Amino acid sequence: MSDPKSVITLLHGAGGAYMHNLIKEYFLQLYDGFGEVGLDVLDDAAVINGVVFTTDSYTVRPIFFKGGDIGRLAVSGTVNDIAMMGGDPIALSLAIVMEEGFPKSDLARIVESIKKTAEEANVHIVTGDTKVMEKNALDKIVINTSGIGVASEELKHNFNVLRKNRNVKHEWLVPMNIRDGDKIIVSGTIGDHAIAILSSREGVGFESNIQSDVTPLNKMMKTVLEVGGVADAKDPTRGGLADLLNDWAEKSGLGIYIRESEIPVKEEVSSAIEFLGLDLLELGNEGKAVLAVSPEMARDVLEALRSTPWGKDANIIGEVRKDIEGVILETVIGGKRLVTRPTGDPVPRIC
Repeated sequence: MSDPKSVITLLHGAGGAYMHNLIKEYFLQLYDGFGEVGLDVLDDAAVINGVVFTTDSYTVRPIFFKGGDIGRLAVSGTVNDIAMMGGDPIALSLAIVMEEGFPKSDLARIVESIKKTAEEANVHIVTGDTKVMEKNALDKIVINTSGIGVASEELKHNFNVLRKNRNVKHEWLVPMNIRDGDKIIVSGTIGDHAIAILSSREGVGFESNIQSDVTPLNKMMKTVLEVGGVADAKDPTRGGLADLLNDWAEKSGLGIYIRESEIPVKEEVSSAIEFLGLDLLELGNEGKAVLAVSPEMARDVLEALRSTPWGKDANIIGEVRKDIEGVILETVIGGKRLVTRPTGDPVPRIC
């Protein structure tokens, strides 16, 4: 087994502690102070001169899975990174690297999925790049999508509401806006995507009817921001809820208390993670959002989420607290445990 201290391993790309340490050690030195929300924030997008900008590469295995494919994943993931900043996504680039011998029928299927998902999200594919590598030099196909967006009118309204109860340094959805007492809301059931990927893999020996939740969430976020009072939002992809909430706790300097009994999860997902010995909080998702909302607006935001097809299973799962450190989970039997940042995603290559 490769030594993660001396070489790059799969752990370094899995969204947990190893990846965060790698970014801080090697890539954070590239930060030169540029941008309203710059590289130093280490969020999923940046803001430069009022434009939200993000990029992501997709290496999911298998490329076709229950409920989606690598094309739908690429569009949805980049759209969501913009939407979670409070941006209104406008346009995407599309870069594809394929191995020699890749079936044109599979490429046509992926391109059609990209087209349909872009139409669903109301974004445009405006530029791109294509490369081909020697056979066996690549695992079938890798897709990179970059995206741009602008501040929506809904975002401006959101911060008008938020400013009634606090000072706001950044008028974008970032962890520094989180305050003591904010409610933590998740937009739907957790773990669907990771379990769908696992059950789609050959040789895993595990079957499930769970479909991936992969979907663009920009329309849902506009509905939420129309209500107002959202301090931050993020989609719990690699590393899941555990990584996301630890990131918020670290960047806000506050503790987060959540209740296991309030976390929405499908019964089939619960059975799967028990069978496989996985931690629900560490499973990646591609169609869910976690929101930190001012307590005065939490019920209104929850109601707005539940009125949409993407947030019908939304629930308040906890709150931000200044009297604790890190992330604390109250278990279903009433105990408490510290939730740490995962080492890596227990299901690698889910996106």
